[in-house]
Amino acid sequence: MTSEAVTIEDLPSQAIGCRRCGLGETRKSIVFGEGNLQADIMLIGEAPGEKEDESGQPFVGPAGRILNKVLEEAGINREDVYITSVVKCRPPKNRLPKKEEVTACVPYLEQQIKLINPKIIVCLGSLAAKTIIDPKLKITQARGQWLEKNGVKMIPTYHPASIFHDQEKLEAIREDFRRVKEAYLAWASSLD
Repeated sequence: MTSEAVTIEDLPSQAIGCRRCGLGETRKSIVFGEGNLQADIMLIGEAPGEKEDESGQPFVGPAGRILNKVLEEAGINREDVYITSVVKCRPPKNRLPKKEEVTACVPYLEQQIKLINPKIIVCLGSLAAKTIIDPKLKITQARGQWLEKNGVKMIPTYHPASIFHDQEKLEAIREDFRRVKEAYLAWASSLD
């Protein structure tokens, strides 16, 4: 990766030939991110799954359907947010990314955050929250709590895929996205 990308559009092309970790050898696609490039809300997941690797788009598989439903229920248009993940290539068998894989991809994520310049970041899952907010963060304790870092409001929530193992987490995710919508509306009204 070059030291500085000029625009958010430049970043994916810099990642095309990335071999900073072993995931570059097994991926079908780099799932860099998509959405509004001037988004005030940025969603950060963990890593692409099988459907994402096939399509090159984030959150298009089963977890994406849950995310879409939760966004819709909260009154947030997917087209208005920017969605990405910590790691841009699918780990084999959808395992969690290893530390060295996260370390290899974090510079891309940091550039995405810098260039999008969101007002609110939603960390979807423990890995995203630990990577973005604090390596010692415990998702069960921090979920739904607002934090601020570098002038950006951040909120960790459960990953949408977590409901496949614990259906009760769905209501917590819904509640967190309602908070995101409220915080966004409060921020937007402060501009008037």
